[in-house]
Amino acid sequence: MVFTLPPQLAPLALQNKKVIYDLLFRASAETLLEVARDPKHLGAEIGFFTVLHTWNQKLGLHPHVHCVIPAGGLSLDHTHWVKSSDRFFLPIHVLRRVFCGKFVAALRQAFGDQRLVFHGNLTLLAQPRTFAAWLRPLFRKNWVVYSKPPFGGPEYVLQYLGRYTHRVAISNHRLVSFAEQTVTFRWRDSAHHNEQKLMTLSLDEFLRRFLLHVLPKGFVRIRNFGFLANRRRAKLLPLCFHLLGSAPQTEQDLSGSKDSSDSWLCPKCGGPMMVIERLTAAEIQLRSPPALVIEAA
Repeated sequence: MVFTLPPQLAPLALQNKKVIYDLLFRASAETLLEVARDPKHLGAEIGFFTVLHTWNQKLGLHPHVHCVIPAGGLSLDHTHWVKSSDRFFLPIHVLRRVFCGKFVAALRQAFGDQRLVFHGNLTLLAQPRTFAAWLRPLFRKNWVVYSKPPFGGPEYVLQYLGRYTHRVAISNHRLVSFAEQTVTFRWRDSAHHNEQKLMTLSLDEFLRRFLLHVLPKGFVRIRNFGFLANRRRAKLLPLCFHLLGSAPQTEQDLSGSKDSSDSWLCPKCGGPMMVIERLTAAEIQLRSPPALVIEAA
């Protein structure tokens, strides 16, 4: 599922990145958890992780979060797994309304706590009445929340993670040329059936757009919620596996299914490592860096 902020909020987000993006994480997560727990909908405690993106295809400021969610959740009494419908997870119109209400309320609270700053064209918003008047039309905006089809299996989840979790505003394969102080890149026009088009910008404008998406130092752009939250998953994730009638692979399972000589544990994360290639002594010598030769003085 994807939660997107209205474009009217982009200038404020640019001047208050940490506050606004934190609110986006919090409001979207609280919306999903609250609506999913409602017995009128799923009636379950769900778990998910959320990834922040701040760009669109033209490198403009477009803050939104991608939420990857299992198709179901724990019953509220934690006694069984509640499976969602194959064709329907949660009502989009409800998610939009709740998300809008939660975000605007949190934004109003941030203003009252003096956690927002206003510069340039936004200076007048520092006045309480002006800010309140600026907030009111947001309730009439179409807050974009949409649901994508479920993944086709674990391999598709891994592909998705590879594409979305650690990418930057533009990937190298979209860059076409750099000539005469201009940069040309490909972009996908969703308004015209995702047609591939080219855009050419001056070097300064390209860099300006790219730098819009630099996050505050230390900002965490991938976060876990519900039964995947850091404080809860050690207890609840094994319960999910148990109720689903399966069990996660353990190190013993992995070592039992592979020859012991081909399985080691990573010294950094503790995860299993498997041999994918063996090199002869000659190949190792060819691939190794040149030896450091120290000449006698």
